Amino acid sequence: MAIRLGDTAPDFTAESTFGILNFHEYLGDSWGILFSHPKDFTPVCTTELGAVAGLEAEWDKRNVKVVGLSVDSVADHNAWAGDIEDVTGNALNFPLVADPDRTVAALYDMIHPNASNTLTVRSVFVISPDKTVKLTLTYPAATGRNFDELLRVVDSLQRTAYNKVATPANWAPGDSVIIVPSLSDAEAAEAFPGFETVKPYLRTTNDPG
Repeated sequence: MAIRLGDTAPDFTAESTFGILNFHEYLGDSWGILFSHPKDFTPVCTTELGAVAGLEAEWDKRNVKVVGLSVDSVADHNAWAGDIEDVTGNALNFPLVADPDRTVAALYDMIHPNASNTLTVRSVFVISPDKTVKLTLTYPAATGRNFDELLRVVDSLQRTAYNKVATPANWAPGDSVIIVPSLSDAEAAEAFPGFETVKPYLRTTNDPG
């Protein structure tokens, strides 16, 4: 069954490049990103994992722990790590889960039969500290992910989780945000002094982040 927004992210215990990893325990009070790649020693995946490793400071700034996964073994992951660093200049600094029996892939519906009966697609799950799924993305095997966009998504999710706001189209940190319609004008004035009314249903204010 597909994972839906608001579902509790399935917990699992599996071997990884960081040793035995209990997913919920590893995330602790952090936000989490679980992302799968089709196979080790493949070109797009090599660039992706290096890109994620290079964003370590950005993940830390946002209290995000990243976990990668494929159906290959820990031995393969460790052997591949040298190629990733050689190609991208970034050493792996987050756990890669080994899922040779496809247990985790099945929990998260990462294998799509129309794409491949054996390999995980490029799935992404953003998980909040209460372990609920806040965002899902699925890319085909040939298309590498934009991790700058994932950083932007996390920024938006964190703004909207902790403030009564939403983010508009093409929002980036520092841009104005939208006050949620459930707040009355009086409540909005108290929470966001000086807000702007664009339309009765569209009120904007400065980025609370």
